[in-house]
Amino acid sequence: MDDLAHMRAALVLARRGLGNTWPNPAVGCVIVREGRVVGRGWTAPGGRPHAEARALTEAGEAARRAVAYVTLEPCSHRGRTPPCADALVGAGVTRCVVALGDPDPRVNGRGIERLRAAGVHVELGLLAREAAEVQAGFLTRVHEGRPLVTLKLATTLDGRIATAAGASQWITGSEARRLGHAMRGRHDATIVGIGTALADDPALTCRLPGFKPVPDVRVVVDTHLRLPPASTLARTAREAPVWVLHGPDAAAERREVLAGLGVRLMEVPAEQGRIDLAAALRALGTAGLTRVLVEGGAGLAGGLLRAGLVDRLAWFHAPAVLGADALSAVAPLGVAALAAMPRFERAGARTAGSDWLSEFERDAAGVPASRASLERAAGARL
Repeated sequence: MDDLAHMRAALVLARRGLGNTWPNPAVGCVIVREGRVVGRGWTAPGGRPHAEARALTEAGEAARRAVAYVTLEPCSHRGRTPPCADALVGAGVTRCVVALGDPDPRVNGRGIERLRAAGVHVELGLLAREAAEVQAGFLTRVHEGRPLVTLKLATTLDGRIATAAGASQWITGSEARRLGHAMRGRHDATIVGIGTALADDPALTCRLPGFKPVPDVRVVVDTHLRLPPASTLARTAREAPVWVLHGPDAAAERREVLAGLGVRLMEVPAEQGRIDLAAALRALGTAGLTRVLVEGGAGLAGGLLRAGLVDRLAWFHAPAVLGADALSAVAPLGVAALAAMPRFERAGARTAGSDWLSEFERDAAGVPASRASLERAAGARL
């Protein structure tokens, strides 16, 4: 029972890092000696120091002959900091309970091997499924080469996001918008298509005080680099990162202007005037992102759904109806048969003021990459 309670506490700590630790995973660690918690830590903003190092620093000499509860296998490779497995051994920890093995090729069992070789008793798999859920973005990037994708929609009951004239502020109420900002805070980046960037001139920042210590990464999918230099995103690119995914035919002068403003330009393949979204997500994964929130518009949402690249849906419903002449949340998918439409499973639902938030995951029959990654990780044993 104590093992379960301490690992649950470590998982709570790990969740504190979501959206702030990329490219590193968000890990939690609790150090316990003789039934008393002597150290706690979670991965710091920016990924350093690691959870184990922070917990060991807090524990000090009390870590000797203690038990460490860690939500992800301690690292065994030397980067900007020494390996956490070595730090645990050096601190005199005698037992280490690990929720989930680390599939990163630089670790992948080596951390556990190092601990065991030093005489530390290691147990693996406690609350593995819960740990895999926390690590969903990291696991998807390791296994699939791309970040976990959550598509957020804020619509009327009939799935409309704006009037026929384009008015959209605000369909949902203040509580739904507050939850939307919290979602930005728990993701590494927020993504919009160029249509949304031009129509709304958004800032795409998390505006909840103290919620997100690491600046938001704002991403625009913009095949031809139409993002105006005077836009909010371009003007604030030096304050918080702005990345633009563009095609190979984007004009050199536009590249020069945006790059001069501090925008990071990422060229990816395009076909028939549209970005290859699978390649775009792989580019974001290579850049280190693990969890991305897609906020529109309809073209980007439709493209991701058509390509089977949406892992989760966060759908805010306002208790209102706009009708068929209003703008739809999703562009045409070209579905000719019911069997071909994207399907999702309900993962949760709650009220948001006068609105509702329904959350979904890809249906298991759709063989989503993220779900496969979670199952593979949660079932791992060393």
